[in-house]
Amino acid sequence: MTQSPEINANEQEREEIEIDLLDLFYYYRSKIVWIIAAFIVGALIAGLATQFLITPKYTATSTMYMVSSSSGSVVDLTDLNIGESISNDYIELIKTRPIIDSVIQSEGLDYTYEEMLGMLNLSVVADTRIIKISVTSPDPEEAMLISNDLAVKAEETLPKLMDAPKPNIAEEAILPTHKSSPSLTKNVMIGALLMLLLTLAVLTVMYLMDDTLKSAEDVEKHFGVMPLTVIPEGKLDGFQNTESEKVHRRRRFGKGKKKNGKNYLN
Repeated sequence: MTQSPEINANEQEREEIEIDLLDLFYYYRSKIVWIIAAFIVGALIAGLATQFLITPKYTATSTMYMVSSSSGSVVDLTDLNIGESISNDYIELIKTRPIIDSVIQSEGLDYTYEEMLGMLNLSVVADTRIIKISVTSPDPEEAMLISNDLAVKAEETLPKLMDAPKPNIAEEAILPTHKSSPSLTKNVMIGALLMLLLTLAVLTVMYLMDDTLKSAEDVEKHFGVMPLTVIPEGKLDGFQNTESEKVHRRRRFGKGKKKNGKNYLN
């Protein structure tokens, strides 16, 4: 059963694409030194930028425990469910303007409400009634003071506002000694990969724009004619050595001796 011309054309097109991809792979391999150099340069640039151009930030975290007990001493299943449900309410109320502004005023900070809100990260520990109040700042001491003051303000204000039991501060924030951002390792890998991708993109464009004929297959693909012979690349060492030997002998022996009316060399 013969195949239609369209099927043959599609198969030929797929075959040509595979050959092109293979040629592209070999082209990448011939430029492997440039690719490795680009990877290293990208890592160095990202590392230096992270180390000297990006301001490090520190995160301090305080912890609050939500108490929900109708009797004040015994916690039953209903109280646990209520505590879990109001934890998210506490988080949203901590973000309100009156509490945030009171922290700004008490600490004498030069931040707007929106800037302060961007420094906060409030979360509930999964399957618990524990709230974490994290503050990120370029100054580690400032991050600690804001986190602790925010926990105190929430402890004083939220029970009155919600008519709910008073939360307890389980742990105060301590002075962070290690920066939370930026990550040197992460940025170095990102920089190296971005430079690698950029280099591969440039090499791909150079490969596609190169229309020189490098093999007999290229000639047949472009002109539909298979060349009869191919001139090999490189130097013709045998020919060059023969010619150099002849010149050396001429210089050594002169024009040579005549024999039967002809010049000859020993």
